Formats: sequence, C-alpha cells, structure tokens
Amino acid sequence: MQYRRLGSSGLKVSAISIGGWLTLGESVDQDATETILRGAIDRGVNYVDLADVYGHDGAAERAVGAWLPEVRRSSLVIASKCFWPTGEGPNDRGLSRKHIMESCDASLRRLGTDYLDLYFCHREDPDTPLEETVRAMDDLVRMGKVLYWGTSCWGASTLLKTHAFCGLRNYHAPIVEQPRYNLLKRDIEKRVLPVASRLGMGLVVWSPLAGGALTGKYDDGVPEGTRGADTSWLDDVLTDETRPRLRQLSAHARELGCTPAQLALAWCLRRDAISSVITGATKLGQLEDNLGALDVEIPEDLEAELDALFPR
Repeated sequence: MQYRRLGSSGLKVSAISIGGWLTLGESVDQDATETILRGAIDRGVNYVDLADVYGHDGAAERAVGAWLPEVRRSSLVIASKCFWPTGEGPNDRGLSRKHIMESCDASLRRLGTDYLDLYFCHREDPDTPLEETVRAMDDLVRMGKVLYWGTSCWGASTLLKTHAFCGLRNYHAPIVEQPRYNLLKRDIEKRVLPVASRLGMGLVVWSPLAGGALTGKYDDGVPEGTRGADTSWLDDVLTDETRPRLRQLSAHARELGCTPAQLALAWCLRRDAISSVITGATKLGQLEDNLGALDVEIPEDLEAELDALFPR
C-alpha cells in the first residue's frame, strides 16, 4: 500500500480508500460490510470515508461503528461529513453552528468513537456566514472531537477566503478538499486543484470511476436490472459521445495488462496533489481489483493519449 500525506499536514492516508456511499450498511448487509472492511484493513487501507447521510438514518456510520471494536481505533483514519438534510426541521441541514455541532455528536454516537480524524463540510452553504461555519469547525478541533477538518465540493474562491480568515483569526484551517474527479470530470484542474495545492490542502477525490462508467461494464450500454439501469447518475457520463471513448479506454487497459478501472484509478493517482481516491465495493473482489491500480504505471505516451481522449 502507498501512503500519502494530506497536503502539508502530517496525516497520512492510504492512496486508495474505502467509501460508504451506496454500499456500506445499505446495498450490502452487516456481514458483507465487515468482510469488505476487514479485507481493506488487511490490505493496508487505513482511510474510511463516511457521511451522516450515507444510508438511511446514518446506516453506513452504524455499520462501521458495529465493526469498529474489532480493530485498533488509532490505526484508522475515519472521516464523516455534514451539510445535507438529516431531518425535516429548518436547522436539520446546512453549515450553521447548531447543525454542525449536533451532526458531529450524532456521527460520534453512531460510530461509537470519541473523535473523528476528519470532518468535512459536505458542500458550501449560502445561507450561513462563512465565519460561523469556520469557527464551529475550529471549535470542534479545539474540543478534540475532530482532529482535522476539510471541505467537499467547495469553489476555489471560497477556499481562498476560508484560509485567509483562518490565518487572520488563528483558526485551524481545512487541510483537505474532496471534489469529484475522474477522466470524464476534470473541472477541478482549472482552479480548485492548483488553489488547493497552493494552500497546502490535500485532495481526496470521490467518483474516480465515474459511478462505474470507467470500469468497462457499460461500454456497450447498461444491461437491464443492473445498478446503472436503476439510477440516473450515469446519465451525464454514459452518452453516445462518451461510449466510443470509454471503449478506447478499455482497449488501452488491455494493452497495458490491467482492467479499465485500474487504469482510471492510476490516472487519478498520477498527480502528487491527489492524496487518495475513494472507492466503493460490494464484494471483496472489487476491492482487490481496485487495489491493483497501485501497480499500474502509465507510460508518457499513453498519458498523452488519455489527455487527448478525455480533454478538460
């Protein structure tokens, strides 16, 4: 396993991490969840990425919390997030001090732990002053409930404002940004990636396989009854325009002796600014295939071809 620092902090995370969105405690039962987690830890994965809205009523956090006593807590980097609605009330969402504090406490209870290694603001909140959000996150760090905090899908200008405000008030600044990033979605390369790097923030990216579109499973369309056929998140990545390019990616992977998923993950990890890629798995075999990306070396000519095939 490769371990990378989260930006300029001293925290090290596995280059490939395990995420709980749509999987842990939801599409897989508790036994399967524990098998995947145990397999991940045995293979060197130390970063588990969660959120309070992953699964019904925090199911992903509850599933991990039920398994957590089996391992040494300090060996893991556990992350959760807040922002999205967790109830019907007007304060059950967003990044107000009230919602941040109550959401953090609820996540800690579900996980059965005293602290979170990472706590993310899951989106920007236009209804809450940035200063209120930043101070609440700083207070969580000072209280010991959170060791580091981060942002997810925040714009470059907001990241700059946040770090400037933290420097002015001597608050703990976010050490990590979590954006969507993959061969089909490269928007962050324009502003977010260079700004985050300049600020000393690591990048932990979600959807590195574009919801499965980059695995080769859907090169010829979405079979009826598959996960992709029942959801809409593939609509913007599986199109008549992208399918020929996805088939070409699969061809490149065959020539390189790896799977399309491994090539897509290796492409993300080629950047030093990327600390970790978040992967999901419903079976141990999927996890093992993803980990194979660490052995893939992309030749310069192929990297140039991929840049041309999947332009920004």
